[in-house]
Amino acid sequence: MKIYLVGGAVRDKMLGLPVRERDWVVVGASVAEMESLGYKQVGKSFPVFLHPQTGEEYALARTERKTGPGYKGFSVDATRHVTLEQDLQRRDLTINAMAEDDTGRLIDPCGGAADLRAGVLRHVSPAFVEDPVRVLRAARFAARFGDRGFQVAVETRALMQTMVQAGEVDALVAERVAQEMEKALGEPAPQRFFAELRACGALARIFPEIDRLFGVPQRADYHPEIDSGEHTLMVLQQAARLSTDKRVRFAALVHDLGKAETPAAELPSHHGHEQRGVPLVRGLCQRIRLANDYRDLAVLVTKYHLHAFRIAELRAATILDTLEALDALRRPERLQQFLLACEADALGRGGEQPRSFLQGQQWLAAHAAAAAINAADLVARGLSGAALGEQLRRERIAAIERLRA
Repeated sequence: MKIYLVGGAVRDKMLGLPVRERDWVVVGASVAEMESLGYKQVGKSFPVFLHPQTGEEYALARTERKTGPGYKGFSVDATRHVTLEQDLQRRDLTINAMAEDDTGRLIDPCGGAADLRAGVLRHVSPAFVEDPVRVLRAARFAARFGDRGFQVAVETRALMQTMVQAGEVDALVAERVAQEMEKALGEPAPQRFFAELRACGALARIFPEIDRLFGVPQRADYHPEIDSGEHTLMVLQQAARLSTDKRVRFAALVHDLGKAETPAAELPSHHGHEQRGVPLVRGLCQRIRLANDYRDLAVLVTKYHLHAFRIAELRAATILDTLEALDALRRPERLQQFLLACEADALGRGGEQPRSFLQGQQWLAAHAAAAAINAADLVARGLSGAALGEQLRRERIAAIERLRA
């Protein structure tokens, strides 16, 4: 039995990045031998074990052979004769197909170290096309290392296009799409994930609501970049700069979906796109089974993001209605999330001078003024029931109005 450190831990160590988790490959062992040493088997499709002390994952070296469509159609061989090199050959990208032995010696049969130095995301072998998840993973690694200048190799992108054309990505299940997207949203350059999916044609199959934004014009005085899809990627880029909250980033990504539904006769204006976007956001989230907290914030940003920019024009009552719709008086963190997504919208555009977002401070001031009106004080004055609610609303509106005096 021989044990090797593999994959991301080796890659990140070579890049000088912190190694957050370590995966191991075991060569020359059987399931029975692993269990006799105290390892607990957890893998369903192939033998993966948890170390009895560290809890780290140890997998028997294996090969995979395509037997059917989608990402579940594989025959796996994890018998003791499978070599380390064979195991590395089945992996997705060369930078993920390196190993270290117990002396720290690098084993790199696929040229991962050279690609790591060159900043290239390259497939290991033609077997890349056998697993549609690899399309998502290649795009996600572009998002992870995009700020380091990594690019998908031309020949790898061609394979990704082939997979899309063959219908392989149509076999992806909703949970895996959501999982890979959420991981991508947490990367330094999440806009690259969606840009790479579009480059290979997968965006139209997996996220058609986003893909339809490309080619839709906007008013150049508001959006020098003109194209709604390009604006969307710029907004996501700014959201990643402003916040590590993946819910904020997702809300920024989908806030303008309604622009794809604007009647052609009304272009490049997009009056009413906020309301048109809400069912699209809900539909996307339902289709990929995204968690409710993602959906809820995204719907609110979609519906009210123009309010954020027009606070100076809104009546005090409308400002209060918006704060209540955001549940900001009970959950002030929701207002912070909303404003971050809207600030990303303000900054995510072409031109030499991106807009600032001074309205954010105005919303915070309005929130503070409304929150300062305490229902308990009104109860102490003898109010209750409907009268209490009506007076609370009147006094909160008056408090917001005083900000403009």
